[in-house]
Amino acid sequence: MEFLYFLESLRIPLLDSFFSLITHLGEETLFIVAGVLFFWCINKLEGYYLLTVGLTGTVINQFLKLLFRIPRPWVKDPNFTIVESARAEATGYSFPSGHTQSSVGIFASIGRWHKQVWLRALCIALCVLVPLSRMYLGVHTPADVGVSLLVALVLVFGFYPFVRKAAENPKGMRILLASMLVLSLAYVAFVSFYQFPADVDADNLSHGTKNAFTMLGCISALWLAYEVESKYIRFDTKAVWWAQILKLVLGFALLLGIKSGLKAPLTALIGNSYAADGLRYFLMVIFAGMVWPLTFKWFGKLGRRTAAPEK
Repeated sequence: MEFLYFLESLRIPLLDSFFSLITHLGEETLFIVAGVLFFWCINKLEGYYLLTVGLTGTVINQFLKLLFRIPRPWVKDPNFTIVESARAEATGYSFPSGHTQSSVGIFASIGRWHKQVWLRALCIALCVLVPLSRMYLGVHTPADVGVSLLVALVLVFGFYPFVRKAAENPKGMRILLASMLVLSLAYVAFVSFYQFPADVDADNLSHGTKNAFTMLGCISALWLAYEVESKYIRFDTKAVWWAQILKLVLGFALLLGIKSGLKAPLTALIGNSYAADGLRYFLMVIFAGMVWPLTFKWFGKLGRRTAAPEK
């Protein structure tokens, strides 16, 4: 808490606004958007890399939150104040930091994949600034941030060789995806059968249980999509710039339609909202990894100029 009080003493409106903006780069949905963007339009393997690091990090982060159940800094110390604009997003248990986990997972992965000095420098800066923003805003302690940063870096450097060599060695990628699925199943078992104490926060437990089933749906679908795409679809990400934008806009619109449109029907059909969420996210990843890529050959043809015949 001493370090948080030191940062509190440095607060001024300009820094409050800066770190409030920077901290949004750590939101959990960003790694999904970034992963899909790279997967559809830039580099398939890098997309797999971002998604595997992000999904695994989310499972570990949510497991640790429910296992340790550590309250937020201002709950532990009522005399401590936070930047009020950060309160709305600072829900759930404090340890470890989800924003740090997500941001370092994204930007360290991009920096590890690419060799451009300027890009790596930018990624390193963001890997520092987003975790710092969580402490400056007062919503996480150094322990919260430090553990998440360490976990994210272990995943980034541990997963890299498996994904980078997936084209030549698909067995390694399958081992990675199988390990992720086992971890996800273990987390579902944990939230389903662990005897939580009576004072566990009901909202946090509900959120963690929902995440367990959604991550199981995402990871199992990602493995299936990898097998089908690598064997049968084998799409190319290349297209003219405006076709890439069209591909993204239409694809994300359909993804959002699946996410919102299937929620009520699946819940009514299955009866269990958690299982319905898992199935809904399974279908979303199947669409993103197997169905929508079937259109990429057509997108790749848009805007192509027919070469003039030689005279």
